[in-house]
Amino acid sequence: MPIRLATRAVLVHDGRLLLVNAYPGDKSDLWCAPGGGAEPGASLPDNLRREVYEESGLDIAVGAPCLINEFHDPDSGYHQVDLFFRCRLVSGALRDDWQDPESVVTRRRFVTPAEMAALRVKPDSLADIAFGDGFGYDPLEVIVPA
Repeated sequence: MPIRLATRAVLVHDGRLLLVNAYPGDKSDLWCAPGGGAEPGASLPDNLRREVYEESGLDIAVGAPCLINEFHDPDSGYHQVDLFFRCRLVSGALRDDWQDPESVVTRRRFVTPAEMAALRVKPDSLADIAFGDGFGYDPLEVIVPA
């Protein structure tokens, strides 16, 4: 099974980080940074802009990479590498009537560090990277159940 490559946005706006829940029908309380699988023939920033717009309706500017996270499922062999980029909001606002065209993301919100601490979020290092400086790397985090 090939390694899947994905891009993720670290979008902090007014001191709050954008998170999404990618489990339709409230199947899980797990939150993550918006983004998704990279499509061949498009740059990583172009892939990320597309994914964030689909999932949130927000237009972003993509900046420098800030985190590499690997996660895998030892039982199935699934392995994904997420490249996180610092992003800036260009335009748009979260709206209750926004719908992900793929119907994957059904909830999205901006959270403060304190609000984030009360949520189940992956990867584990996301808060430190989002609300700090520098670059991070999480090797082979085991995938968690929904």
